[in-house]
Amino acid sequence: MYSLCFVTIAACVLSLVLTPLVRDWSLRLGLVDVPDRRRKLHARATPRTGGVAIMLSYLGAYALLLLLPLQASGLIAGRLSMVWRLTPPVLLVFFTGLVDDWRSLKPWQKLSGQVIAAGWVYVEGVRISSVGGFEVPPWCSLPLTLAWLVLSSNAFNLIDGMDGLAAGVGIMATATTFIAGMLHGDITLGLATAPLAACLLGFLRYNFSPASIFLGDSGSLSIGFLLGCYGVIWSEKSATMLGMAAPAMALALPLFEVVLSVVRRFLRAAPIFTSDRGHIHHLLLDRGFTPRRAALLLYGVCGLGAVLSVLGTLGTRYAAVVVALFGIGAYLGVRVLRYAEFEAAQRFLRDGLRPTLSAHVQLELLERSLASAGSVAECWKALELAARSLGYSQMVARLSGIEFVSGPQASRSGSYWQMRVNMPGKDFVNINQSGDHSEQPVLLIPFVELVSRVLPEKMKDLRQAARTTEKKPVSALSDLATASGPL
Repeated sequence: MYSLCFVTIAACVLSLVLTPLVRDWSLRLGLVDVPDRRRKLHARATPRTGGVAIMLSYLGAYALLLLLPLQASGLIAGRLSMVWRLTPPVLLVFFTGLVDDWRSLKPWQKLSGQVIAAGWVYVEGVRISSVGGFEVPPWCSLPLTLAWLVLSSNAFNLIDGMDGLAAGVGIMATATTFIAGMLHGDITLGLATAPLAACLLGFLRYNFSPASIFLGDSGSLSIGFLLGCYGVIWSEKSATMLGMAAPAMALALPLFEVVLSVVRRFLRAAPIFTSDRGHIHHLLLDRGFTPRRAALLLYGVCGLGAVLSVLGTLGTRYAAVVVALFGIGAYLGVRVLRYAEFEAAQRFLRDGLRPTLSAHVQLELLERSLASAGSVAECWKALELAARSLGYSQMVARLSGIEFVSGPQASRSGSYWQMRVNMPGKDFVNINQSGDHSEQPVLLIPFVELVSRVLPEKMKDLRQAARTTEKKPVSALSDLATASGPL
């Protein structure tokens, strides 16, 4: 216990001493994050190398412990050999983030470093072997472990967008893992997590709003990766049904952030690795929260997740209640934040899915009808039927010089809009929509694209067919005269 207290205090003191030194060193070298008044709202250029101070403090605390004649010195050399085996892959993630802070790596380069490190950790024995109380087949263990570690790393990287947020959340998650380790009598897990929480606490002194130094990718990726590794070890020690769900609850906020970001960008058809202002902390700031209040609120959310995860480790009788409460809390959180992407998707599924599907069916039928039409009148009939089904109030067309009109004449006195498709030979299709029309038009652009793509070629084919038909009688008389010979 004395060894645990020593390494924890040493890590905190080292972090308090080294963080300002690293900050000043980074300012001299120009390793700073420049505000852009869009996503980066800090007032001045701020060093982004907090990960260097945390890593030096974390490893330095163990080095000091080994120099002292305490009981844990032998423990680290023996039972904590896993920590030393994890050090090289953790350093790989750290240096990947550090290079990105310095030179801005491409997303695939950062991801490659994380995947290699995760595979390295898997070889060293940190593996997901069970989920929800069920043993995972060996062929599934590797991809699950890689996905979990990469997800954990990037989750902390995503929430590192506001002063003190990632460091505070890291303290909550690390402390939760420490408590779980102590409850299971796992001193190894306790000795691995307590110094990390202490390092983050010391760093938070300089990172809380207004921050004088940021974690940077070197810090956020390393912390997420370490907590992912410790979460796997925690799940292996837990005998409850929750298994990996308990560490996931401890990391609920960053994991939810990365999942929600991926889903939001998918719904908006935006690249997954793009940046935006749709993160949880951005939404809170847009609602008038100060950075301090937003950070404290999110600390409270993480605290609730920590309580649930610890309860889940106490016994199987709590598992169903914990999962239910966690699910309800997550749903209410998404509802309160009112993501534009999710509300639009909900309205679409509730009100727009069937009409949109029906409209696509009408467009498919229109294309088939135009393809099989044998005359201009049949083409117009297909257009008129589609326009009525799609909710257009009036359509005027000129096809092969013949004018057609469907629906009442649009009133020029009221509000209305129109869209026109011009085609060769002065042909056109014009849609007029009255502002007071009760039925809402759907799929206007796909309708116009279909008409402009199919109809000109169809009119050309019909004109050629008409010319061929007109020449047939003359050709037939000539053939008859040739066959009969001279009179």
